Amino acid sequence: MDIFSSYNLIIEASIIVILSFWFNGISKKTNIPSVLMLIVLGIILQYVLVYLVPALPDFNASLEILGIVGLIMIVLEAALELELRRDKLVPILKSMAIALIGLIASAWVAALILFQLIPDMAMQSAWLYATPLSILSSAIIIPSVSALSENKKEFHIYESTFSDIMGIMMFYFLVGGLNPAEDSGVAGFAVNIVLTIVIALVASYAIILIFQKIKSQAKLFLLIAVLLFLYAIGKKMHLSSLIIILIFGLVIKNVKLFFPGKMQVFLENDKIDQIYHELHIITMETAFVVRTFFFVIFGLTIVIASLFNVKVVLVSLLIIASIYVIRFLILRVFLGKEILPQLYIAPRGLITVLLFYAIPIEAQVETFESGILLFVIIATSLIMTWAMIKDKKKMGTMLDEIDMEILERNEAEDILYQKEAGTIPKTKPSDEDKPIAAPDPNTDDSPI
Repeated sequence: MDIFSSYNLIIEASIIVILSFWFNGISKKTNIPSVLMLIVLGIILQYVLVYLVPALPDFNASLEILGIVGLIMIVLEAALELELRRDKLVPILKSMAIALIGLIASAWVAALILFQLIPDMAMQSAWLYATPLSILSSAIIIPSVSALSENKKEFHIYESTFSDIMGIMMFYFLVGGLNPAEDSGVAGFAVNIVLTIVIALVASYAIILIFQKIKSQAKLFLLIAVLLFLYAIGKKMHLSSLIIILIFGLVIKNVKLFFPGKMQVFLENDKIDQIYHELHIITMETAFVVRTFFFVIFGLTIVIASLFNVKVVLVSLLIIASIYVIRFLILRVFLGKEILPQLYIAPRGLITVLLFYAIPIEAQVETFESGILLFVIIATSLIMTWAMIKDKKKMGTMLDEIDMEILERNEAEDILYQKEAGTIPKTKPSDEDKPIAAPDPNTDDSPI
C-alpha cells in the first residue's frame, strides 16, 4: 500500500488535524503544551514510517515553508490582540526591554558555551548558532498562557512577539556580517529598520483604505496573500519583514488611534470591524493548522539518538541553566519579586528550528550536534509545563480558600441579619420568659 497516495495523504492529514484539536483540549486541562504533544506524535510517526517505507522523504523544504507561513500567522494573531492605549505604554516598553536584554544576554552566554565546548566553532558561527537558541517561542507561549491573569498573559504575548521579531533581526544582522562587502554596520541596520517601519505604515494604510471598498465576500485570503507577498518582497530587499506584519496587525486592531480626528471620514467603520473580526478568526485557524503540521514534521526529522550523547547533554544543560539565571536576574530588576510563573515560561520552538535551518553554509559547523537544539526545545517546554501546572494548582488552592472565606463571611452576615430581624433568639431564653404550661386535666393538684 502506498501511504503517500493522494487519498491516503488526505486521510493522514485529517487525522493529524483532529488529533491536534484534541491535544488543544488536553492542553487546556493539563497545561501541557499542545506543541510538545505534536512533536511526540511526529516522533512516533517517524518510527511507524520506518517499517512502512524504505526511506523517508526529505521534509526540510516543507518544514521551512510551513515555518515561514506559521511565523507570519502567529505574529499577526498576536498583533491583532494587542490594544494600544496610554496605560499600556509602560507594560509594552517593559516587555520590549526584557525581551531585548534577555535575547542579547542569553545569546552572548550561549555563544561562549558553544565556542568553548564545540570543536572548530568560531566565535562568529557561535553567535549564529546561539541566537536561535535565545529566542522565545510565541508559537508555544501564546496558546499556553490563556489561563493566566490578564496582566501576565499580556506580558507574555508582548515579550514573545518582540523576542521573535528582534531575534530574527539580530540573526540576519549577524548573517550580514559574514560578507564584509554587504555588511552595512549598525547605522545601516538602523536605516533598514526605519525604512521597514515607513513601508509598513504606508502599506497598512493603503490596505485598509482599499480593502474596505472591495465588495466581494472572498477577500480575506486575498488580504493574507498580500501580506505574504509583502513579507517575501521585504526579505528579498533584506528588510525586517516581520515588522510589516506586526504593524499591519496593530493598525487594524487600533484603527481609531491611527486614523485620529478628521481622518476618520476615510473609514467605513462597519466594514473595518467586519474585516478585523473575520481576519482574526482566519488567522487563528490558519496559525493552528500550520503550527500543527510544522511541529509534526519537525518530530519526523528528529534524530532521537543524538539526545543520548554526553556532550549534547552537557552543552544543553549549560545553555538551559544560563537561560533561567539570566531570566531570573532580568525579571527581578523589571518586575520585582512577583516573577512566578513568568520565570519558567521561556520555551524555544518554531523560530529556533526555522533559523537553525537558515544558517548559511559558510557559517555551518559539522561538529555541532542538532540534538542540542532538540534537547533545549524539549527541556524548556517541559519546564514551562511543570511551572504552569504548579501555578494552576496554586491558583486552585487560593480560589478554594477565598471561596471558603466568602462562605464563612456570608454565614456570619446571615446570622447577624436574622438576629436583627428577630427571626432567631439573640440569647438563650430565661425561665421567666418561658410560657406557663397548661394544667394537665388527668391530675388533681387542687387543695382540699
